[in-house]
Amino acid sequence: MAKDLERDLGLLSVVAISIGAMVGSGIFILPALAVKDAGAGIIAAYLLAGVLVLPAALSKAEMATAMPEAGGTYVYIERSMGPLLGTVSGLGTWFSLSFKGALALVGGVPYLVLLFDLPIRPVAITLAVVLVLVNILGAEQTGRLQIGIVAVMLVAIGWFVAGGGPAVNTASYGGMWEYGASGIFAATGLVFVSFAGVTKIASVAEEVEDPDRVIPLGMLGSLGFTTLLYVLVVAVVVGVIPLDQLAGSTTPIADAAEATLGTAGVAAVVLAAILALVSTANAGILSSSRYPFAMSRDGLAPDLFSTVSDRFGTPVTAISLTGGVMLLLILFVPILEIAKLASAFKILVFALINVALIGFRESDAPDYDPSFEVPLYPWTPIFGTITGFALLTQMGLIAIVGAVGIVVGSVVWYLGYVRPRVTREGAIKESVRRSIGDRALDRTEETLDETAETAVLVALPEGSSRRSEATLLEVGAALTPNGSSLSIVQFDEVPDQQPLDYASGVQSSDDLEFECRTDTLAAEFDVPVEYGELVSHHPERAVANAVDERGVDVLLVERGASFEDSLLGDSIDRIRKQADCDTIAVDAQPLDALETITLVTTRGPYDPLKVRVGNAVATETGADLQFLYPLDERQSAEERQQLEAYHDDLLDLCDVPTERTFVDRQEFSAAIDAADSDRTLLIHANNGGLAARTSNDDGSTQSAIQDSDHASIEVDTKRHPDGVVGRLLERLAF
Repeated sequence: MAKDLERDLGLLSVVAISIGAMVGSGIFILPALAVKDAGAGIIAAYLLAGVLVLPAALSKAEMATAMPEAGGTYVYIERSMGPLLGTVSGLGTWFSLSFKGALALVGGVPYLVLLFDLPIRPVAITLAVVLVLVNILGAEQTGRLQIGIVAVMLVAIGWFVAGGGPAVNTASYGGMWEYGASGIFAATGLVFVSFAGVTKIASVAEEVEDPDRVIPLGMLGSLGFTTLLYVLVVAVVVGVIPLDQLAGSTTPIADAAEATLGTAGVAAVVLAAILALVSTANAGILSSSRYPFAMSRDGLAPDLFSTVSDRFGTPVTAISLTGGVMLLLILFVPILEIAKLASAFKILVFALINVALIGFRESDAPDYDPSFEVPLYPWTPIFGTITGFALLTQMGLIAIVGAVGIVVGSVVWYLGYVRPRVTREGAIKESVRRSIGDRALDRTEETLDETAETAVLVALPEGSSRRSEATLLEVGAALTPNGSSLSIVQFDEVPDQQPLDYASGVQSSDDLEFECRTDTLAAEFDVPVEYGELVSHHPERAVANAVDERGVDVLLVERGASFEDSLLGDSIDRIRKQADCDTIAVDAQPLDALETITLVTTRGPYDPLKVRVGNAVATETGADLQFLYPLDERQSAEERQQLEAYHDDLLDLCDVPTERTFVDRQEFSAAIDAADSDRTLLIHANNGGLAARTSNDDGSTQSAIQDSDHASIEVDTKRHPDGVVGRLLERLAF
């Protein structure tokens, strides 16, 4: 049985965790690196980074109030975009947070070396072990430790800013724009990770008291405070240390303190740096360990990571794994060289956070009810998404390739472990499917409108039988309500050596029979019909020309009919490709004995014309209408629910008794064969069209239709309001 985490983190603890997660390597290590890109412009870079991280912070704050669960970024992206991107974001963010924690420990030790002669890695390992044990003892103890660390750290940094301010040489700011906007933007990409900790609050949202109030206040308050603090600290550093000296420093804040506050100032800064970097690692373990915890509860990671200790109330296994990864990184990985890799992935995830918010908002999910909403929606998350991807381009080729490597590894884990176990999908896909289904229903309703005029042409080759013409005429009559036109044309083939003028003036016995028969059938079906004959050397081309000249909307032909002698294959298929209209190919079998008309689809919503044909023929013959839909083994509960709702709405549009039937895709052929072949008519799409190419199955559904002994009507829709892309989206969404 899954256990919940205790809510014992108040506003002060939340703000402390956020500030502690931000004020670390971002200010004590990165200024010396960023100055190489922007010079004095790093002051503007820190300010710009704070502004650019704001959309993601606002988006995360909104989603955290709607879903105050452990896991933060992973939870929001997984719920919005589905398990695949949830796995990518969960594993990648867990890795990058663990990496940043290790970076903070190793990067903080050089400050300690200023006072004591100690080995860097053993000290970093010892601190990591201590912090893992503290996190295992409980979030409440973690929060209290964080408050103490942040309080001491801020006092020391406050003294540094206040004491160093009077010593600032304002002339140092004169070259702020010397490296240009591109230099500042590149530096912004590097220091962007300094603000990543602001969203770590959401990672422990399940342990926050009064999350509706505390989470937004904690995020925005800590971001505003930290941005101001960064700008002030960097302004002092740039104002008291020459830029060339700053660029070569491993302890830039301590160097600035020595120049302005003397030995006591250095001691205070060293204390603040060590506390800050330890607090960064502490917050990193606290938040990153919640990613495998949340992923495990959702089936994206093994169950053991969601185990909560009865004694301590914390996810011990997840914390231990995170601590173990940090220890391995400290021991074996050149952290400073690969720091940009974690930064690049953080920027990518921040961009996805904004996309996830849009997905939730646009999906109208009934269980998404945030108490805090992002202002200026949708422009705020759109701005955050665009600027995030723009910053990603500034991280360099190696960093981008590294981030891609993390993504690929996550996808491999998803395919190997998650996909066989999880069928859940995200709010965005649900929203897209619902939107596509609604649009398909609207188009179906418009197509079923009997007041809409439709020009139907029945095309017959010379020598067609009475049964063929009768069946086609009956279908054509059903499709032409008042105000529509129904035409029947017999296309006669004339040898190339015979003049058309001569052939058109000669009536054969077949021609006379056609005219007499058409008069009789028109009277029998009580429908006004225009009929005639057309002679041509190439009847297939003549059919397409007649479609254009008459403004035909729907072309009716007999399945398997041949309009001219040819060794080039299916005559109907060639006509279908040439004619600029929808084509319906009908088996020439009597319709009066039908009891059931079955509409089938391989995937996606039913073609509106297919529904119209089924509804019209069922109305004409008195048969029942059935919608037969194949389901996959991995059909999610959400998709099944949406498919049922779509079918229910579809059934309401029809004028005859209608039912829906869902069958397993592997049993689709058996379901078709089980119906009485003499009393069932199948209506399906053209097997050679887009339906077949995008059905995403093994061809069994198409084969079942093709090999069936049932009479059938094959519908090929030429026009789609959204073109080929629209059809493809329909089949991918359903």
